[in-house]
Amino acid sequence: MDPRVAAARQVLLEGVGAEIAASFPGITRLGGQVVAALYLADGPRSMDALSAELGRAKSNIFANLRGLEAAGIVERRREAGSRHDSFALRGRYPDVIVGAYVARLRLVVADKRALSHRALDMLGDATGPEADGLRERLDDLLRKYDLFAELMGSTLPAVDGPLDLEGLFSKLPPSVLRGFQLAVRAAWAANRVVSRVEKLATRRRPR
Repeated sequence: MDPRVAAARQVLLEGVGAEIAASFPGITRLGGQVVAALYLADGPRSMDALSAELGRAKSNIFANLRGLEAAGIVERRREAGSRHDSFALRGRYPDVIVGAYVARLRLVVADKRALSHRALDMLGDATGPEADGLRERLDDLLRKYDLFAELMGSTLPAVDGPLDLEGLFSKLPPSVLRGFQLAVRAAWAANRVVSRVEKLATRRRPR
């Protein structure tokens, strides 16, 4: 193999490994490298083949494959006549990662909404400064997660698997996409201004 090809492959393996390890609990850098190796492969790969390519023990490969399966990134296959499983990405890369990100985000939002409701129920009709302060914070947290859930439900399709954002955006008229970009930038800029004003007001508030 041309050393330049080997170097480029290694850069991709390391980069994807770091990205996925930082984004999905329970999946290590090696798991991300497995994803990159499957992306570069011409077809499904056995655990033996992945172990040989990445130079890691099969037990470590297997542990990460289980995490990748649970995250909806990798699927297990059994070819006709074969005695061993092989593994492949559940869809095109990076669509499969985007889909897993969104699925995980939906779970996080749902979990935090349930957590906020549970804490509010436990707080009940307790009174006093501490209770009022806690209730205010919980109400604010729940309001934000309700908004996240509404936005995700109205803008992102509820799919279980790869999410082709490129395909979704390519179907939008250029004027609509440009308007959306401008609106997001304006909202982001306004939010930063409000945050700065609030910080200045906090600093000047008498103690």
